[in-house]
Amino acid sequence: MTAPLKIAFLGLGVMGGPMAGHLARAGHAVTLWNRTSAKAAARAEALAQEGFAVRVAATAAEAAEGQDAVLTCVGNDDDLAQVVLGPAGALAAMTPGALFVDHTTVSAEIARRIAGEAARLGLLAVDAPVSGGQAGAESGKLSIMCGGEADAIVAAVPVMQAYAARIVHVGGAGAGQTTKAVNQICIAGVLQSLSEAIRFGQAAGLDMERVLEAVSGGAAQSWQMVNRWQTMAAGEFDFGFAVDWMRKDLGIALAEAKALGVDLPVTGLIDSYYAEVQAMGGGRQDTSALIRRLPEGAGK
Repeated sequence: MTAPLKIAFLGLGVMGGPMAGHLARAGHAVTLWNRTSAKAAARAEALAQEGFAVRVAATAAEAAEGQDAVLTCVGNDDDLAQVVLGPAGALAAMTPGALFVDHTTVSAEIARRIAGEAARLGLLAVDAPVSGGQAGAESGKLSIMCGGEADAIVAAVPVMQAYAARIVHVGGAGAGQTTKAVNQICIAGVLQSLSEAIRFGQAAGLDMERVLEAVSGGAAQSWQMVNRWQTMAAGEFDFGFAVDWMRKDLGIALAEAKALGVDLPVTGLIDSYYAEVQAMGGGRQDTSALIRRLPEGAGK
């Protein structure tokens, strides 16, 4: 384990909150900040009950001041810019030589903008979106795709090991975010295929538990199949990574593809399907709720 550091964590949602907790349990001196202050206070109280004292800051800049590392996990490009950039942002409050790591899924454009500002201020910066969902954050087994300079990655890896099962340096500034877009494109395609396969099997009157046993050991196997097949078949979606966030992520991927001159016809179609799920009231449900738009057959 790395030597204890002073670390600020900004953004304590379903992903950031557990990640900050792992840092405290790893022995770091953690400062918390969240736009909804009650959420930061609640996370601090929960950690105190475990025996880990953390500090709660009133502003992002206050949280960042004097820290060895500042980590963020907020909502979108605009949220990140508001928290990090500008004279009252976290970067301006940081000490030269300190490390900034962003775990938000945002555009590669803002990741590169932040990297440029960090370099100007003498800071190390890494764009490090994560995959693994709420369960991965809570278990400390996230997969992290990192963009940035080699020295920044070297500094960030020991910190991120508190909540990661896999950390991969994929390229320069923004490459982590572009890789996350690849990740979300893959997930969307798999979930649509699973939705169709499950409805097909149900319409045929198959025992879906046995079908899962049969196909999950072969070439069709995927994380989504192993972890979501049973709940999709049962119509259970009140957990996991929300449809609203997937649409945000797919929007980033589609915009980047357009800028690159790349056609993503299936991804665009599935994004429209997710829009249907939102219209059905499923915006806060898990991404596997994609199956809701396919009616269940009567079976044989």
